[in-house]
Amino acid sequence: MLKKPILFASFLMSLIMLAGCEPLLVLDPKGPQAQTQAKDIILSIGIMSAIVFIVFIILAYMVYKYRASKQPADYKPPHIEGNLLVELICVGIPVLIVIYLSFVSVDSNNKVENPPEEYANEEPLVIYASTSNWKWHFSYPEQNIETVNYLYIPAERPLEFKLYSYGPITSFWIPQLGGQKYAMADMVNTLHLAASQPGEYMGRNANFNGKGFAENTFDVTAVSQEEFDEWVNEVHSNAEPLTEVKFEELLEPGHVGRSTFTGTHLTFLPPPEHNHGGSEEQNEHETHE
Repeated sequence: MLKKPILFASFLMSLIMLAGCEPLLVLDPKGPQAQTQAKDIILSIGIMSAIVFIVFIILAYMVYKYRASKQPADYKPPHIEGNLLVELICVGIPVLIVIYLSFVSVDSNNKVENPPEEYANEEPLVIYASTSNWKWHFSYPEQNIETVNYLYIPAERPLEFKLYSYGPITSFWIPQLGGQKYAMADMVNTLHLAASQPGEYMGRNANFNGKGFAENTFDVTAVSQEEFDEWVNEVHSNAEPLTEVKFEELLEPGHVGRSTFTGTHLTFLPPPEHNHGGSEEQNEHETHE
């Protein structure tokens, strides 16, 4: 007697909890790389849903057509050989789906691993994104600025992130701008992103790295190029310089708030030499340096 009330209560609680969930950020893209990935996710969901729908229809048909019936005790079912057409359909359709999704995946991988096509003729803003337990350090070498736990970026301009870590492996992820990529201690990974419009976005570490993982997040603010230039001038007017002693303090495990400095730690603590994911010309240039 208690089963129905318990099931109803569980269903009601599930609805209440789901109603409080935020929308899926990966399906609300605000950049060309994220749009490519969102399209792939929708496409995959659509194909899987169609397969499940067709399978359930066939299952219902088979259950009804070949249900148990009252046959004589001496009834023997007829011998049935394999059906070549059915076998071709059962094997051929999954093979075609896999081939199609493979082409889509390769094409999408090529798009997200390279600078966005929409901004191919624009100079990217290079940002070195390094991480330590449990904070993010963003170095702007061209602007000679460093921020902690927040990003200030121009919208409608390609971004080139150089990812590495001063601790365990982490994963840099801004869901509405693109996919995640690892930041590791002995190499630099390159990630190309762009924000199609101004806005506030959430960034985080997507790889578990200890007890402070849940708060290993950062804020992202995308503004116009003019506002970004104004921010750069304001930082140089008001922020304190980043010293080696201060940076060593920041590398200590723990959580800190947002900070802004003039200068970057790249001058006294350069990133790892090995660069993975950059262009061939850039890699050759860095090797020569």
